[in-house]
Amino acid sequence: MKIYSSIEAFKKIENAVVTTGTFDGVHVGHLTIIKRLKEIADSVNGETVLLTFSPHPRIVLFSDNDLKLITTKNEKIELLRNAGIDHLIIHPFSRAFSRLSSVEFVRDILVNKIGTSRLVIGYNHHFGRNREGSFEHLKEYGPLYGFQVEEISAQDVDAVSVSSTKIRQALDSGDVKTAKEYLGHRFQLTGLVVKGKNLGHKIGFPTANIQVLDAHKQIPANGVYAVRVCMHQKEYLGMLNIGVRPTVAGVEKTIEVHIVDFDSDIYGEEITVFFESWIRKEQKFENLEALKKQLEKDKLYVLNS
Repeated sequence: MKIYSSIEAFKKIENAVVTTGTFDGVHVGHLTIIKRLKEIADSVNGETVLLTFSPHPRIVLFSDNDLKLITTKNEKIELLRNAGIDHLIIHPFSRAFSRLSSVEFVRDILVNKIGTSRLVIGYNHHFGRNREGSFEHLKEYGPLYGFQVEEISAQDVDAVSVSSTKIRQALDSGDVKTAKEYLGHRFQLTGLVVKGKNLGHKIGFPTANIQVLDAHKQIPANGVYAVRVCMHQKEYLGMLNIGVRPTVAGVEKTIEVHIVDFDSDIYGEEITVFFESWIRKEQKFENLEALKKQLEKDKLYVLNS
């Protein structure tokens, strides 16, 4: 997959089969669009092009600093690489760019700069200034500018329409299994291992404290989770706690993972955690011994899950 930091960096190609959108999460609905994109490209001997944006338009247009994203920029790149996209354009989103009318976006961006011959969009897709453009507009523009357009119908999982919003809601409740069903892959967190207070060592459950560097990254609900920890191209079993550690009178939220059967110094290293299932809510115990007994039960759950 070739990656471009802006539309200007992309050289127009013949027979470009294109889709566009934010693609947060690269969920099963997105993957259906990409599958169809690849099918069309194969049938016409074309190349797939995905145009997306960074930062997220809502952050720019509405100063939505509280918006949480399912995937970081790097996570999205890897998921799209795995999906088999040929060309990925990540265009810097700005207020000036948002003022392009729907016809300017189609004519100047999709046609003149990318070379779109086929366009595939998701259900209820809108584009251009004030989201004025729609599938109906695209059907009108297609014959004028020499491209064909296809809309993918709403995708369902167990009769529930899949959307990035519903995935965020599942994560907000700690329901990482439902999030996985919607995503088509495990939810993940990546961060640096930083120094903690070493309280876990005292009770035989040392933890790696994870600092997530992207302020807009979605963090699941407080609680304890069964996870897989990926580092050095290996995966390890783990149990992860998100919360304030009430048993030791904690105040600030932390993300800590105990890696099963692992005892190496990994301070300063980047690790990725893949969420498997919810174990329990975070709770306050009478003392550290009571916490240790619960952690032993949590470990058995992880080993047997």
